[in-house]
This record gives sequence, structure tokens and C-alpha cells, in this order.
Amino acid sequence: MPNNLSCGPLLIDIEGTRLSQEDMKRLSDPLVGGVIFFARNYEGRGQLSDVVKAIRDVREDLLLCVDQEGGRVQRFREGFTRLPAAGDIASIAEAKGLDKQQLVHDVGFLMAYELREIGFDFSFAPVADIDYGRNTVIGRRAYGTTPLEVSRLAGCFYAGMKSAGMAGVAKHFPGHGYVNEDTHVETAVDRRSAEELEQDLEPFKALIGQGVEAVMPAHVVYQAFDSLPAVQSKVIIETLLRGRLGFEGCVISDDLGMTGASEDVSVSSRVEASIKAGCDLIMTCNNSEAIDEALETLRGQGVEKLLSEELCRRRGLLKARPVDLTALKPLAEKVRALILG
Repeated sequence: MPNNLSCGPLLIDIEGTRLSQEDMKRLSDPLVGGVIFFARNYEGRGQLSDVVKAIRDVREDLLLCVDQEGGRVQRFREGFTRLPAAGDIASIAEAKGLDKQQLVHDVGFLMAYELREIGFDFSFAPVADIDYGRNTVIGRRAYGTTPLEVSRLAGCFYAGMKSAGMAGVAKHFPGHGYVNEDTHVETAVDRRSAEELEQDLEPFKALIGQGVEAVMPAHVVYQAFDSLPAVQSKVIIETLLRGRLGFEGCVISDDLGMTGASEDVSVSSRVEASIKAGCDLIMTCNNSEAIDEALETLRGQGVEKLLSEELCRRRGLLKARPVDLTALKPLAEKVRALILG
């Protein structure tokens, strides 16, 4: 097994702004592959650097990640550039007389650059959903209202991330923009036909063509494909995503504690179903007991199987690439001035 890759299948969170003894114990478990950060874990850039260093001291190989899309989905704010929501970038470009696609690229670059400065590996971006004007949870997080617009702009954002050495996570496959429900608290069912769902696949196809490293399935049931939510559906992950679209990267679940993840509230059943469906990384957070139960469930599935060479390869795609951040600093300052000016 490569010793420079984070091979564990579980992404977890930490309790606060410093590592507790319980945090360190969980992070030492080889089945833990990384840490997702939330706003509650952030007091300032100095504190964040300290906790990143503390995590690296426990295990240098752990993946560190956060939702830092911009707009209302930006966990780190004070001390970071307040990034515009994806759906607002076009109007900002028009008002400033800037090229829309270039500005989207630059926002993606700056987001990644600022996280890379602190030591993060990746952010859960870009959003590849289409805004149908139906789902308020997606809404302005989407890059547009047509497959072509979303494909182009999500691709620009991802290219910007990549230029700062950061992997991308296309979400929420195969498209979350049509359902009305908030899957954090409700079960969502997309009743469109397979033909109607085709246009939602276009942005994902484009990003896969660009080499996007990871895809996050939605916590939505797509009746045309399966009776299970995408995160638990082998049909959607293995047949559609990997088979038909040819995706060879990492499949990451959203938080398995969300209501839309399954009608079964059992942590163990959700973990087992997501792994069986083809998820390479699964996320359990905001519930320390659920994390411990998830780890126990994973141990029951066989450590060697979950740490196979192929799974390590896929998860390893999310590690940040070496780039010269000093050389990129002038560009970051220029982009920051464009956004704030």
C-alpha cells in the first residue's frame, strides 16, 4: 500500500477550534481518511493554521477539506476573501466590464489558493447542478440555468482550482437542481424520465472530460434509474457514472447523517449501503457517536478490502498538488482586488 496516500474511507469532523483527545484518537484510526471543517472550527487564519498543523502531526497523510464554494456556502470568512456565489459571478463580470469565463476561473483559483496557503487539500466544488428555479438549497450556488452555461462555467471554476494545485469535486450527481426538497431535512424524489435527466448529466460529462478528480452523488432518488438515493445506488454510481460516463476517479458521499441519504436512520446500514454502491469516501459528521458507529461498521467489512491499492489511488487523487504559492501570490492579489474593488 502506498504510504504517502490517505487511504481510509471515512471523512469526519472535529469538535471545535482545537483538537481534543477524542479527536486525536479518531484521527489515528487507519479507516479515517480525512477531516471536513465547518465554520465552528474557525476563529482566524492563525488558529486554523495551528489546528491544521496539529492534525498533520497526528497523521500527515489525512485529507483536509471544506465547503468553500462562495456566497452563502463559505465556511471560512473573516481573513479570507468573501467570494461571490456562482450564480452572481456573471452579473459582477458584466458590471465591471470583465470576461465572465475568466472571472469564474479566477474566483476558482483564488478560493483554492487561499485554502492551499493554510494547508488544505480540497474544497467540495464546483457545483454542477442546473438552476431550474425550483430548489432554494441549490439556487444561486448553480452557475446557470442551462446545461451549456453550467458546463462552461463550472469547467472554468474547476480549471482555476486546478491552477492552484487543488482537485475538484463535481456535485451533486446526477443533478440536484430540479427537486424542491432540502435533502438535509427531507427525502427528495426526482420523477423525471431518463430522457429528461439527460441534460443534467451534461455538466458532469464536461467536468469528467476535463479530468475532475471526484464526484459527489446526490441524496436524491431518481426514479428513472433506481428506487434508492444516488448515494446508495449501484446503478447510478457503477452503471451510469463509472460505466456509461467512464469516470475513474473518487466517489465521495455527502454527509450520511442527512435525511435524504436514506429512509433507514441506522448509521451502519447507510455506511454499508454507500460502500456497496461504490462510494470510495463516505462522510459522517456533526455526531461523534455516529462517527464511532461508522468506524465499527467499516471494521466489520474488512480493513484490507477497504484499503486496497485501487481505493488508495482514487482517494489519493484528492491530495493537493505541489505548486509554488509564492509565485502565484501576485495573481491572487490581483484577483482579490478585482473581486473586492
